Amino acid sequence: MKEYKGRVIAKGSFVGEACVSHGGFNTLASFQKSALMNKKNVIVSDQNNKDLFGVDITNKILCLPITIGSTTGGLVIQTVCDMKINPKAFLFSETIDSLAASGIVLAKVWQNSDVICIDELGKEFLDTVKTNDKLEIKEDGTVIILD
Repeated sequence: MKEYKGRVIAKGSFVGEACVSHGGFNTLASFQKSALMNKKNVIVSDQNNKDLFGVDITNKILCLPITIGSTTGGLVIQTVCDMKINPKAFLFSETIDSLAASGIVLAKVWQNSDVICIDELGKEFLDTVKTNDKLEIKEDGTVIILD
């Protein structure tokens, strides 16, 4: 069991399964196909994301360094949250980028989404957590790797 403490962007508590992206996570490339086809879940469609391509991340805990890509990133996050097919939590090892922050905050405020977001968890967090690890997220920004 390993514990990390980050900065809370959108609070909440949850226990669930990690999905880890070691490179920047392209929100448009990853979410677009599922959103446009009105799917019931998000299967990562970014072929450049070797860690998560083809993985269902709906209701999972997305662990990533930062998001990358188009300026539509925030809107795409807000859209999948509105559709209720979003990852349950976004856990950033680095400081959250402004596009991801805007999408998550707007989803919380406008769609009353239960999405959770914590940033500044550190490089060691991303080096330690593995896809399929069981994580516990606490409202104070504590993340515990249970596996």
